[in-house]
Amino acid sequence: MELNKQAYDEYIKEITPKNSLPMDMAKAFLCGGLICALGQLSASGMMKFWGMEKETAFTWMQLELILLSVVLTGFGIYPKIVKWGGAGALVPITGFANSVVSPAIEYKTEGHVFGIGVKLFTIAGPVILFGVFASWVLGIIYWIGGVMGVI
Repeated sequence: MELNKQAYDEYIKEITPKNSLPMDMAKAFLCGGLICALGQLSASGMMKFWGMEKETAFTWMQLELILLSVVLTGFGIYPKIVKWGGAGALVPITGFANSVVSPAIEYKTEGHVFGIGVKLFTIAGPVILFGVFASWVLGIIYWIGGVMGVI
């Protein structure tokens, strides 16, 4: 029994990819920085060339990044970016869009309702639920603070 465990441990060490933490951090920094720079460039362009207000431009920029992430995920490009850039590609809003769309694409053969519809909410559902719940709790705290004269 002990020999099998030892052989298994050696096998796991052999097939486990070797990563360099400094290199992974540099890739994540570069990837996340490029995504943010692309967003800033887009928003600045909308403000300068189209005369948008700052809030409007940044709202449209977020929509552009989400759309770009979804399209790149559909073509199988964003998963390659994630593999290279790690957390730098997963942490921005583009990573959330990728994580919502990926399961839906994977299960599209199950149909529109039980495949795409259900899998879209595999990731988005808990985020929406906890977002609404947290907003509700903070709203109650804010209301109580207003009633007590603290806020």
